[in-house]
Amino acid sequence: MTQDGRTPVTVIGLGSMGAALAEAFIEAGHPTTVWNRTAAKAAPLVAKGAQHAETVEDAVTASPLVIACLTTYDDTLETLESAAEAVTGRALVTLNTGSPADARRMAAWAAGNGARFLDGAIKNVPSAVGAADTLLYYAGDKNIFDEYLEALKVLGGDTVHVGDQSDLAALYEMAVGGTLLPALVGFFQGAAAVQARGLEAATLVRFTVKWFEMINSVLPIFASEIDKGDYSEPMSTVNLFLAAAAHDEELGKESNIDVAWRAPLQELLERAAELGHGEHSISAVTEALRKPTAV
Repeated sequence: MTQDGRTPVTVIGLGSMGAALAEAFIEAGHPTTVWNRTAAKAAPLVAKGAQHAETVEDAVTASPLVIACLTTYDDTLETLESAAEAVTGRALVTLNTGSPADARRMAAWAAGNGARFLDGAIKNVPSAVGAADTLLYYAGDKNIFDEYLEALKVLGGDTVHVGDQSDLAALYEMAVGGTLLPALVGFFQGAAAVQARGLEAATLVRFTVKWFEMINSVLPIFASEIDKGDYSEPMSTVNLFLAAAAHDEELGKESNIDVAWRAPLQELLERAAELGHGEHSISAVTEALRKPTAV
């Protein structure tokens, strides 16, 4: 700790997200050391008060709390390999993408080199870093989370520890992230359709946001149905979604747009109906996603 109680922090990796993390620490008064493979990316942060480390080992040695924000766990492992001895006894927090298996591998490396490990995920864009409602969740040693909570909250006011198992943040990251691409492609399809009528995609935004708000309101109901395994009181049935698929094909032809990306979703609905869930809640599609247990 420094005299004013602000923990020195090192940020490794200065892409758009890493730079935003470092800037948030600087603005909050934390002594901040930065390192990036391309050293020139450190210059704007140095101008704001950061210290630039020439080597990864120097960067790690500079602070008790080390934040690695690289693209993947493999990138993190490759980068930190030269600083393996330096991480001993330090709190290492990874904020990158990858699978739960990757997170477990990262945790094993950290433990093997005497580091205290916490894995995390940022659920927002770089410009939202530091905002009161920005969500970050972490998994691993709760003692590390508690010790450095005030520093971690600099990155986002909604800071959560999801469990002691080192791979839980990566699990939630992938579980939540699965909604992103289908939602975006759905919006892009709508944008192409309205443009085909000579309208601007911007006219779609207000209505899409309202639609997302509706989805947000029903997620707790769907989650309850899935947890109970009871889909018998539907707000909307699998068969209703199946019937709507024909309208998507018609829209595709009329607007001259490709709606083939929806074919696997149609097949998933059909499988759910074949399992006997046609008149059950749409959340019963979860059962069609489960593979049979091997005997």
